[in-house]
Amino acid sequence: MKILGIDPGSALVGYGLVEEDQALDYGCIRTQNELTILEEQLKAILKKHKPDAVAVEKLFFSKNTKTALKVGESRGVIMLLISQSRIPVAEYTPLEVKLAVTGYGRADKKQMQLMVKNLLKLKEIPKPDDAADALAIALCHQNSYRLKEKTK
Repeated sequence: MKILGIDPGSALVGYGLVEEDQALDYGCIRTQNELTILEEQLKAILKKHKPDAVAVEKLFFSKNTKTALKVGESRGVIMLLISQSRIPVAEYTPLEVKLAVTGYGRADKKQMQLMVKNLLKLKEIPKPDDAADALAIALCHQNSYRLKEKTK
């Protein structure tokens, strides 16, 4: 199962595609705060990779209202495109992602990045951070999907 993980942001949106514990592609969409750039590039990624599922990080509470609103706008574009593509989507909180990837819900950024590198057998930690986060989100969904399949 090909899973596309997405880490929404205002200026950078991380994406990571995994299949069977392998990273197929990852990177960032540099939106320059333009939603049309996000729309065009995410459409291209969906068309190129044809994921079976998409996992998106849920918006968490932010002290900076302006930032939260910008990320919310990006999430809106992301969720609309996924819906239009008729791809199943799952959402996970940062805590759920950390717990699924490291086994510890309060893991720091470095622990997360090292686990992503190790789980996907990568030579180095994925850069930038947003791409590593997106791969972690995809791994979280992969683990969740496997667990659901085992308990059927």
